[in-house]
Amino acid sequence: MRKSRFTEEQMVRIVREADKTPVEVVAKKHGVSAPTLYAWKRKFGGMAVDDAKKLKALEQENAKLKKLLAEKLLDIEVLKDINSKKW
Repeated sequence: MRKSRFTEEQMVRIVREADKTPVEVVAKKHGVSAPTLYAWKRKFGGMAVDDAKKLKALEQENAKLKKLLAEKLLDIEVLKDINSKKW
């Protein structure tokens, strides 16, 4: 996935700005397209900047936990294979 040049916090601020002024003006000011702003509105619609920071932290923690779970499941599978063999 392509890395955005804007952080989630910046996106939320831009969306809040677009709530007050026309979307096309805000899009041109920040160098993004109007459809991009509408997509951000869908994603970050009711969020505040602090909520976006919390969301990012939770996503990172979730990714870390998924990785940990995958490693443990792999360990369990390896142990099952070792125990099933007769030495």
